[in-house]
Amino acid sequence: MGKKIKKEVEPPPKDVFDPLMIESKKAATVVLMLNSPEEEILAKACEAIYKFALKGEENKTTLLELGAVEPLTKLLTHEDKIVRRNATMIFGILASNNDVKKLLRELDVMNSVIAQLAPEEEVVIHEFASLCLANMSAEYTSKVQIFEHGGLEPLIRLLSSPDPDVKKNSMECIYNLVQELNDLHIEALAVIANCLEDMDTVVQIQQTGGLKKLLSFAENSTIPDIQKNAAKAITKAAYDPENRKLFHEQEVEKCLVALLGSENDGTKIAASQAISAMCENSGSKDFFNNQGIPQLIQLLKSDNEEVWEAAALALAHLTTCNPANANAAAEADGIDPLINVLSSKRDGAIANAATVLTNMAMQEPLRLNIQNHDIMHAIISPLRSANTVVQSKAALAVTATACDVEARTELRNSGGLEPLVELLRSKNDEVRKHASWAVMVCAGDELTANELCRLGALDILEEVNVSGTRKNKFSEAAYNKLLNNNLSLKYSQTGYLSSSNIINDGFYDYGRINPGTKLLPLKELCLQEPSDLRAVLLINSKSYVSPPSSMEDKSDVGYGRSISSSSSLRRSSKEKNNAGFGSPIEDKSEPASGRNTVLSKSATKEKGWRKSKGKKEEEKVKEEEEVMAVPKFVGEGSSEKEWCPPSDPDFSMYVYEVTKSILPITNIKEQIEDLAKYVAEKMGGKIPKEKLPDFSWELHISELKFQLKSNVIPIGHVKKGIFYHRALLFKALADRIGIGCSLVRGEYGRAWNEVMLQNDSRKGVIGGLPAPEMYVIDLMFHPGGLMKLRSREADLYRFL
Repeated sequence: MGKKIKKEVEPPPKDVFDPLMIESKKAATVVLMLNSPEEEILAKACEAIYKFALKGEENKTTLLELGAVEPLTKLLTHEDKIVRRNATMIFGILASNNDVKKLLRELDVMNSVIAQLAPEEEVVIHEFASLCLANMSAEYTSKVQIFEHGGLEPLIRLLSSPDPDVKKNSMECIYNLVQELNDLHIEALAVIANCLEDMDTVVQIQQTGGLKKLLSFAENSTIPDIQKNAAKAITKAAYDPENRKLFHEQEVEKCLVALLGSENDGTKIAASQAISAMCENSGSKDFFNNQGIPQLIQLLKSDNEEVWEAAALALAHLTTCNPANANAAAEADGIDPLINVLSSKRDGAIANAATVLTNMAMQEPLRLNIQNHDIMHAIISPLRSANTVVQSKAALAVTATACDVEARTELRNSGGLEPLVELLRSKNDEVRKHASWAVMVCAGDELTANELCRLGALDILEEVNVSGTRKNKFSEAAYNKLLNNNLSLKYSQTGYLSSSNIINDGFYDYGRINPGTKLLPLKELCLQEPSDLRAVLLINSKSYVSPPSSMEDKSDVGYGRSISSSSSLRRSSKEKNNAGFGSPIEDKSEPASGRNTVLSKSATKEKGWRKSKGKKEEEKVKEEEEVMAVPKFVGEGSSEKEWCPPSDPDFSMYVYEVTKSILPITNIKEQIEDLAKYVAEKMGGKIPKEKLPDFSWELHISELKFQLKSNVIPIGHVKKGIFYHRALLFKALADRIGIGCSLVRGEYGRAWNEVMLQNDSRKGVIGGLPAPEMYVIDLMFHPGGLMKLRSREADLYRFL
């Protein structure tokens, strides 16, 4: 055999790269390999990137930052199936990252991903392609892209895939796509609602017909969220007058009334708010009279207090300055539900309901109806609220409903005055103003006014009115109203009582006090020991002494009756004559001093006015004994003694005499003159100016204090009186017989009365009677004289 010859191996071609095995530990290096033209390298690089992406969100972000997404998108359409499969698997994982999803939308890869759902592709590709689409379909823009590239049909086909993961991913993606069908409309309406807050956008939407489309959604959709957002958009658009006009022309009111019947509370609330906005249009406001108000009243019976608030807000707008709508609310049986809302836990609901009740109470029949539903008790809780809006609206409701004595009595008995008075201290201007207004209304009767004063309303208002920033016209009016029901305090503080301020029994003149100074009550003053302080003058015609048995004219009432106001004396002459305090007194029963009066001509001719000197002395002693024994208590036989003010039989007689003798005079000027002479006679007669210093009235007053053992002196006991004694007596008697006069306090013990009279010299002026002029009455120097006031200070200085 021949020897074997070894075959020599041929060297590789010089133009061929020898195979190289590369091991990389850097993701950036592998990302660079995605641009390789070799299928094997691309497949292995994709496999490595897939495993890296599976490890967590940080790795996905790293791949994004390294620029891996863009070259991977090109591999989705690679000719090599393995490369294409691996790239699809990567996108199935990466698409869960929001930043990656955003970039994929920008690179417009949706068509390439959907192409991987083709029936001929492997199950693995179906799994990760559907996973990628499921992740992408969570956002609205991606949903649109999936629809536009026909992705829904292949996804539905994959529901029959044998692989459970493919089914799951396809079903999740389809579910997201179906939810788009509604959500886009809902969110689009929400966006439109926000855009409507910008006027330029409103114009654009209006010009492009967007508002009509908005109405179409509200009318035709049956999806609650779409209805709700459409109503919200209408609400915002309706703040513009032009939009309201357009909506009214499109009959938006019918649509909104229909939405009130929705089963969804959110839709009811939005519709109610839209009605509130549309109420600025008068036509819309009238439309809701028959359609809308009854439905809103029904919403007040809902279990949802947020619905109460929205419905009450709409009713508040509908009834403001609209009596017809207020009546419609009452006819729809709205009073009970509205009062029930006052106990709500939502401040807005309470404030709105109080506003509706206030609007309704502007009409007397409705106010009476509201009062019959226990409004005065229901409003107390809102008055105690910590919310200033609720406080303000509640105070306004009191103002509107407490317009008669019965309502104020109910409020007082229910304890409603206390929280109302506390609101006067509020730092909120609106609350303080409305509380002052309510107090002014409640001070319309004496009992309520006295209770308000007891609770400190007068003191608080006085403090408020001193402040230049806290006072308001209502706080000043409320203060004056309370003072008008406490004339003793008013005269002490202001030194003035007008002709409308009628002095009644229990009035006392303490003298001038400074603002902020407390005026002690009459009982406390009466129980004090006499001192060197100024005497307190008391007006009291009530008597606790039985009338003498020798009186004439048995039809007249006795001393125990008093005439408390001038209105009771403005009757027929016969009635007036029977309204006195006793019968004409026979000679033997005539009280002692000062009964010789300078009255009218008819009065001076009456018989039985003169007595013998001895009889007068006897009566004087008897009178002094009566003074010393003035009863301070009644009910001596009972365990509890009720305090009563000192009686004043002389003043009671004064009232009787002027009622009988001066009241029947028809000429007002003669009445004033005769009353002035009568008062002067009772207070010491005419006093010439030069003899005024010798008129020892101070000693007389001191003696009375000693006799009565008190600083309080009934006015009838004063027989020597100067200006302020006489002016007070004149005012007190004038008020009893209906002569309108004021009482003015001056300096240095001066006081005077002012009356308005027609100027006789101008009678016959063409066009009617001349304007009345102010006169001051002389009660000291020339009793009955009248001086016309031109320059008050100069004239009074000369006159007094």
